[in-house]
Amino acid sequence: MKSMTGYGRGECTMYNRKFVVEIKAVNHRYNDITIKMPRTMLLFEDAIKKVIGAKVFRGKIDVYVNFESYSEDDVNITVNENLAKGYVAVLNDLKNKFNIDDKITLDLVAKFPDLITVDKGITSEEAGNEIYECLMNAVNEAVGGFVEMRTREGEALKANILEKLEIIHNSVDRINERAPEVAKDYRKRLEDKLKELDEIQADESRILTEVLIFSDKACIDEEITRLYSHIEQMKSIVMEEVPVGRKLDFLVQEMNREVNTIGSKSNDLEITNIIVDTKSEIEKIREQIQNIE
Repeated sequence: MKSMTGYGRGECTMYNRKFVVEIKAVNHRYNDITIKMPRTMLLFEDAIKKVIGAKVFRGKIDVYVNFESYSEDDVNITVNENLAKGYVAVLNDLKNKFNIDDKITLDLVAKFPDLITVDKGITSEEAGNEIYECLMNAVNEAVGGFVEMRTREGEALKANILEKLEIIHNSVDRINERAPEVAKDYRKRLEDKLKELDEIQADESRILTEVLIFSDKACIDEEITRLYSHIEQMKSIVMEEVPVGRKLDFLVQEMNREVNTIGSKSNDLEITNIIVDTKSEIEKIREQIQNIE
């Protein structure tokens, strides 16, 4: 079981090039990967997503790729000669028209825009292969650290959930012990009420009928059985290595439903108090599950 939040960083320096890749993620319903990288590296975007998608299945994942190159193979410098001729011609015209004695220097001409263009990127197949190798090394290192952090956080979440499940299990045990006493208490209250009404002798069969009707309406055996089942299922699921967030979310909803049903049926103060505490623990688990892949 893994958390959906995490951070990983990878760095690779090869062939006079350097890549730094950072990955971070927060909770998200689906697997949403966003990559921010130099425009010249965009052809590798799908490859990066494939590497991440093989190990990460849910979360809002942001990937940052920083690239530095000291290789001559990654730089292509071009000069627009026609534009240069135009600039020089205009400058000469200005000199002649206004009788300017200054010389037209290379330094002056080179300052004009769009005259010299520097393109950084992949200039050959060999350079592309070298860049890809270095980039993927950095990506794999970042993904490894990212998954490791998610796993550590997932273990902490697992321990917390198991602890709360044990508290819930104990609460259900208390409800299960108390449930048979509810009908007895109801019968006693009914008999006491009849005495208050100065009934000399209560009809035993009528009392028994009322108690049976009450017991049938207040019966929570099925809900208790399902709660025990949900608790055991959740304990088993959190031990799995595959993404389990959606399964756990479904079980929490089912547990909440059973607890609410018990609360509405029981008509008993002691059970109601236990239900309040139990719902609090279930809500804590629900909040934790929102961060599970």
